[in-house]
Amino acid sequence: MRYLMMIMEAGKPPPPELMAGMAALTVEMAQAGVLLSAEGLTPSAQGMRLSYSDGRRTVVDGPFTEAKELVGGFAILRADSREQALALAQRVLDVHIAAGVQDFAMEIRPLYEPMGAATGKPAQAQAASG
Repeated sequence: MRYLMMIMEAGKPPPPELMAGMAALTVEMAQAGVLLSAEGLTPSAQGMRLSYSDGRRTVVDGPFTEAKELVGGFAILRADSREQALALAQRVLDVHIAAGVQDFAMEIRPLYEPMGAATGKPAQAQAASG
């Protein structure tokens, strides 16, 4: 199963020690075959939000105020279980701690598998049906 790991933005550029540690972990996970994709995002000041409500479209330019609720980077990893996905996420946290990061949050969520990947049903339906 694939998992999306979203690292929340700290509101400031990452320190060089963190960038070096994450680069090494990225190489290691890619070589192990568990990392499918990983990218950092530019600051929210360079972004925009598109919303739709009551029949109206709205576009708001960044920056956005609640930095802890913004995604600063992501990785898509392959894991055999929820426990393995969490163990991989713990490694990312370890790199942040080693780089001196004091405030860290990450959201980890399974991705739907493409239709037709196994039975033609999303992954959750496949698991429920046996």
